[in-house]
Amino acid sequence: MSDLVRLAPGLLTVGKPLPWPVYDETGNLLVAQGYVIQNEWQLERLYERGMYEPPQRQAEKRRQDDATPRFSPFAEYSILLYELEQTLERIVNTDARASERLEHLARRIQNLCQQDADACIGLVHVYAVEPTAYEQTLFYAIICWLATYHFELDETRTLILLQAALTANITLLPYLDKLNNANRKLTDEQRRIIEKHPELSASALRKAGVNQQVLLAIVEQHHERFDGTGYPQGLSGDDILVEAKVLSLAERYTAMITKRAYRNRYRADHAMDEILASMAEDPHQIVYEAVFRQLTPYPPGVLVQLANGETGLVTHRRRSPRSPIAQAVFNAQGKRYLGPLRRDTSGQDYRVQHTLVPDVLPSLNLALMWGYG
Repeated sequence: MSDLVRLAPGLLTVGKPLPWPVYDETGNLLVAQGYVIQNEWQLERLYERGMYEPPQRQAEKRRQDDATPRFSPFAEYSILLYELEQTLERIVNTDARASERLEHLARRIQNLCQQDADACIGLVHVYAVEPTAYEQTLFYAIICWLATYHFELDETRTLILLQAALTANITLLPYLDKLNNANRKLTDEQRRIIEKHPELSASALRKAGVNQQVLLAIVEQHHERFDGTGYPQGLSGDDILVEAKVLSLAERYTAMITKRAYRNRYRADHAMDEILASMAEDPHQIVYEAVFRQLTPYPPGVLVQLANGETGLVTHRRRSPRSPIAQAVFNAQGKRYLGPLRRDTSGQDYRVQHTLVPDVLPSLNLALMWGYG
């Protein structure tokens, strides 16, 4: 495979699923996407032998082969992250085609979600261990799409919300990874940046020629709160767009299921419960219903303990929200199966006992689990 290049130090992280497959020099697969490096020794071995296809090269191939009817969301993951970074850079640099690129990216995410929503939700939860700022941004868009599906918004409004989700933090992105990894109290400068970023992001979009007023309003309002305690304008009630509330919820939920320097990740169902409890006085409960009913208590991508002692990964939602389809990975004794075993958790033996949030995820062949292998 002539498109492969050597892995460079800093590309991989212990404990985090690989965003793409790794090959040896002859093109043979070493580890699939979703493999989790367990320790420093494994990390060094991969740096010694491993090669990968850079996302920019994958993106070029996709543009040449855009008529392919069905792409795997897992194969698209690193490409989307690359395209997101490039698109936001164009906006910051006021590129003449920035608005066009932004809409194109939003449309691609929409198409992937429409094609396989469960796999896209799976991306959010599998990669929420310790995501980069760009990964979090992609997660916001996927979660926002769930709400548009629930509300049955038309394509125009859907694309506007997805574009807002991708750009609302554009002026905060240079600081976001550092803020997420900080375990100290925010400085006055950091707080000022955070409180100003909705207006600054909207200003950056205007300068780049993105002029849809609803999109800009969503960006400006996505940190306002129903009771007037939000920022930057202290809006309340119906003065806040529903789409801005959806984006705010997507950001909050993503933050809670993500590891931070000062705390561990929340279980997905616990994050939903805590958000609902803290927002119980919000008269616009339909926003929370729109997102959480679509996610379900056991969303795709979370690890669960089954009644028979097996550990499984949820892969598909079902009409009954507490009875998803899972793929068993380990037996009751903790021994790994040779391949995933499909479990219908509506059955008594396989019902979900609770969600698991391990410090280090097991390695998972994501494409295979969702039927793309």
